[in-house]
Amino acid sequence: MIDPSALLPFIAVGFAAQLVDGALGMAFGVISNTLLLSLGVPPAAASAGVHTVEVFTTAVSGINHVLHRNVDWKLFARLVIPGVIGGVLGAYVLTQIEASTAKPFVLGYLALIGVYLLARAAHLKLVERKPKVIEPLGLIGGFLDAAGGGGWGPVVTSNLLIQGASPRHVVGTVNAAEFFLTITISATFISALGIEAFTTATAGLLIGGVLAAPLGAVMAKRIPGQKLLVMVGFVLTLTSGYGLYRALS
Repeated sequence: MIDPSALLPFIAVGFAAQLVDGALGMAFGVISNTLLLSLGVPPAAASAGVHTVEVFTTAVSGINHVLHRNVDWKLFARLVIPGVIGGVLGAYVLTQIEASTAKPFVLGYLALIGVYLLARAAHLKLVERKPKVIEPLGLIGGFLDAAGGGGWGPVVTSNLLIQGASPRHVVGTVNAAEFFLTITISATFISALGIEAFTTATAGLLIGGVLAAPLGAVMAKRIPGQKLLVMVGFVLTLTSGYGLYRALS
């Protein structure tokens, strides 16, 4: 029996993490996974729990982004298959070996990307262009998301924005594609680890995330592109910098 009072902190974290993720296309996995790891949950179990919750939050978020016309379907088609392939590979690697060696390098790279996005939003005029490098981003983002418990949004969203894609459509498309990624990763974890107990943390993250998902899509539609870019850069720099500090300390 789950204690309702014990749920509240996890509901709050799930709500805040999904609000950021739905509006900016990143951070639910990073924030939630960091919380679970800080409570002593093993990396594979934490990533499995977060991705199980994301199956539901990304479904609600993706549907709302579609309804608000935030999804670029051509970009979606080029992202989703490489993302699923990378996710399966990452989930398998995490259940077999320790994949933390490369984590500081990835986090350092993402922190620099965050700084660049902030500088670009502050000093350069935004000129939208069709992104050219897409499939490799899906593959790498899917792999890192599964192996590191978060990484799809930071890797894919940030690099598409650097290439000049529309911030609103990047956020909506990345969120919609993430549903197929998370359901694949969750299935891979379950086949490798067995069905994990549905913990209080998982239940709380699920409730908070589902409640916040519709709001994130509205925010992505209404926030101007320049401001959206600044917010993405700030969140990416903050979360990656904190993760890098933890990885090195």
